[in-house]
Amino acid sequence: MTTPGPPLNRSSPAQSSPSAEGAVLHILVAISFCHLLNDLMQSLLPAIYPMLKTDYQLGFTQIGLLTLTYQLTASLLQPAVGWVTDRRPLPLSLPLAMASTLLGLLLLANAPNYRALLLAAALVGVGSSIFHPESSRVARLASGGRYGFAQSFFQVGGNLGASLGPLVAAFIVLPAGQASIAWFGLAALLGMAVLSGVGRWYGEKVIRGRGARASPAGHRALAPRVVRRALAVLLVLMFSKFFYLASLTSYYTFYLVSHFGVSVQAAQMHLFLFLVAAALGTFLGGPLSDRIGRRAVIWASILGVLPFTLLLPHANLVGTDVLVVLIGLILASAFSSILVYAQELLPGRVGTVSGMFFGLAFGMGGLGAAALGVLADRTSIETVYQLCAFLPALGIFTLALPDTATAARPPLTWPAARPAD
Repeated sequence: MTTPGPPLNRSSPAQSSPSAEGAVLHILVAISFCHLLNDLMQSLLPAIYPMLKTDYQLGFTQIGLLTLTYQLTASLLQPAVGWVTDRRPLPLSLPLAMASTLLGLLLLANAPNYRALLLAAALVGVGSSIFHPESSRVARLASGGRYGFAQSFFQVGGNLGASLGPLVAAFIVLPAGQASIAWFGLAALLGMAVLSGVGRWYGEKVIRGRGARASPAGHRALAPRVVRRALAVLLVLMFSKFFYLASLTSYYTFYLVSHFGVSVQAAQMHLFLFLVAAALGTFLGGPLSDRIGRRAVIWASILGVLPFTLLLPHANLVGTDVLVVLIGLILASAFSSILVYAQELLPGRVGTVSGMFFGLAFGMGGLGAAALGVLADRTSIETVYQLCAFLPALGIFTLALPDTATAARPPLTWPAARPAD
């Protein structure tokens, strides 16, 4: 018969050193795979924008509002979900998130009008708002102290899923029609099954109090004013990163069609190159930040992409492909570092921080898409890229971020041994 463990204490050595168990790779693989499925399904919406624009006779402003509806639904709810689950973990919320995405897909496949498209986008956004904060917490719990690696591993699943969206649209949805989106409900059902298993592990790990509020080892407490200043800088960097990414994820296919005269299907292939590069950058950024520090990776990622964004509007088609691959590779490496850096600024608030920053990512992406859509309608799609080219210059504000100590890097385990009661 087992006896209850000691009361939860943020400062206890066992909890401040979660690395002792090593990273639980089978959980990281499961949650990253579900992130792949989740973001694959969500990426179908922007991937079929050219088809929706024609079939529903939409303008760029209406396309931007579709993205805004999806992104704001996700962004407004994510911090609230994170705040609630910091106080009361909800393992069953993971499969329920996938169920909301399933409903959104079914409606998107059969939407009779633009209002139905907006509702479908909102349902997909609700699924995202629930999935990301809780799955990010699961990734941190399974990290064994290698927080950058775990967040990158988790996020790269989402990047890969998003990168598959244009291929799926080009080879399945565009030839077969909008109704074929309903078949991707099978991916949602698979995700619900996997997440039910993850939820059981999560429930055992958190509800019984094992590391629910672990503080990262090796990080000193910072003064509140320093934390506030650092968070303000991170907001500026998030604005720079996600407004620029919105120009690519929502309008890159239109730019290629307008500027180079390629077909919609070919434009989807070019977009796929960017998304694959972004997935690789995401995967590399976290482990690199574990070794050289979050601040260094953030600095190199945001400001380092500036020369390439400035060249992009003036390149030919081949040069454009090369530049967007470099942009995706470098710029995408920042987010896992930003997220883990923020979690270290506010230890014990993993859900709140994850929800806030994933929410900001979606919200800024949505606002960027809407604003850039209006700009494209009033000027041209080329003007969008000429102006957005200067956004990475905001990376200079990284100078104002305080340094944080780097935690030790424990070994990985597969599968991890279950802790003794």
